[in-house]
Amino acid sequence: MHDVVRTRFAPSPTGRMHVGNLRTALYEYLIARSLGGSFVLRIEDTDQERQVESAIDIIYDTLRAVGLKHDEGPDIGGPYGPYIQSERLPLYRQYADQLLESGQAYRCFCTRERLESLKEDANKHFTAYDRHCRHLDQQTVQNLLDSKKPYVIRQKMPIDGSTTFDDAVYGSITVDNRELEDQILIKSDGYPTYNYANVIDDHLMNITHVVRGSEYLSSTPKYNLLYEAFGWEVPTYVHLPLILGKDGQKLSKRHGSTSFADLVQEGYLPEAIVNAIALLGWCPKENRELFTLDELCQFFSIDRISKSPSIFDFDKLDWFNASYLRSMESTSFLALISPILDEVFDGAAPLKPLLAELLQPRVVRLTDIPHMIHFLRNRQSADLSLYDHKKAKSSRMLAGEILPELKERLSGLTEWTRESIHDCLTRFAEDRALKTGQVMWPLRISLSGQAVTPGGAVEIALLLGQQEVLARLSEDIEHLSQNVTEEDMP
Repeated sequence: MHDVVRTRFAPSPTGRMHVGNLRTALYEYLIARSLGGSFVLRIEDTDQERQVESAIDIIYDTLRAVGLKHDEGPDIGGPYGPYIQSERLPLYRQYADQLLESGQAYRCFCTRERLESLKEDANKHFTAYDRHCRHLDQQTVQNLLDSKKPYVIRQKMPIDGSTTFDDAVYGSITVDNRELEDQILIKSDGYPTYNYANVIDDHLMNITHVVRGSEYLSSTPKYNLLYEAFGWEVPTYVHLPLILGKDGQKLSKRHGSTSFADLVQEGYLPEAIVNAIALLGWCPKENRELFTLDELCQFFSIDRISKSPSIFDFDKLDWFNASYLRSMESTSFLALISPILDEVFDGAAPLKPLLAELLQPRVVRLTDIPHMIHFLRNRQSADLSLYDHKKAKSSRMLAGEILPELKERLSGLTEWTRESIHDCLTRFAEDRALKTGQVMWPLRISLSGQAVTPGGAVEIALLLGQQEVLARLSEDIEHLSQNVTEEDMP
């Protein structure tokens, strides 16, 4: 049993951080925090060909945005640095040489062409590499080294028997050793492979819990055999269930945005994304779904991680996002959407507090806002059928009759406030013996040109201002007079 829990998030700087990577980081963070341990960030840049410029900054920015603060890492240092693998190359070679000396690894001089031909051989008996160089005599190896023949270092896997390991989620798993390839430890360019470098770094950094996706279950025996070769303690493995799309297939771009940056760009809050991802494979004891990050740290436990695949449902993510937006303090919501309002109105958004009040109960994604309020900036003629509303007892014929009078009443207001507009409209309804809805509905349709709006007729009129309201009413009155006939009477 480990005295101090230490987890690590070890991403490769190869692009944006997708949902699966973020869930791994989150669970590693939650395991560390829930058990009073440390969360380490390590950059695994051994695959130089796939490395993307600025990808390391993306990793930092993403962790910062979701609140996963690491205790050690390349940017803040720590007692087990360096925390970037390309800065640790001598270590990997040192331990590989140790395995060579003990006879548990060997140099492989096979060319890429030969390895490719093995894959094309349909009758081959090996799953991948045929161990051609495993039994080269010492003199042959020396001759090849003297001739500067490129080589990789491979681990000698057991050919017979089986390897068993324990996983905190999936239990005890046994793999036939015949299925294990003699994995490469050091590539011909001197860089370590992902699997090998992980083991070396995890041991040297005292990592106690290794968290990763269940797709890596089959490679875990390779890790264990390396630990055994060095005589090191094996960490606790925590393999996470697959993340699937709603169609039951492994989550990919065809299901929609799968990277954190893209989801934020689509209007989702980091807090909502984290909350949704936390439940992709973890079932809380409490009958609830909404958790802050601090609450997740308090309630998370490894024994509640499921083996079954999880569905990443965008409808559910919408629900989480809407829930977080609704629960925000009004001042915080206003600050959040203020840049969006400025962009829509070119820096001259009317009555921002009122807009925020109307939008907060209705917005699902922040990207919905421009579409929801574009009618305030751009006049649009209403489809006449929108005036016909049974529940409001409204019709296009009635609208043609009352809008001119409404325009006259509204033009006479000396104060343009929420109260004065409301009182004007209700008095008009009383004077005409009409239901309130018979006045409010046609006015809202006339001013907005659409059936669904944030706020009703009073709020829309207040936002538009008296001059714009009268101008829009004039246009719509003309439109109605030209297109409504006796045949349009209900």
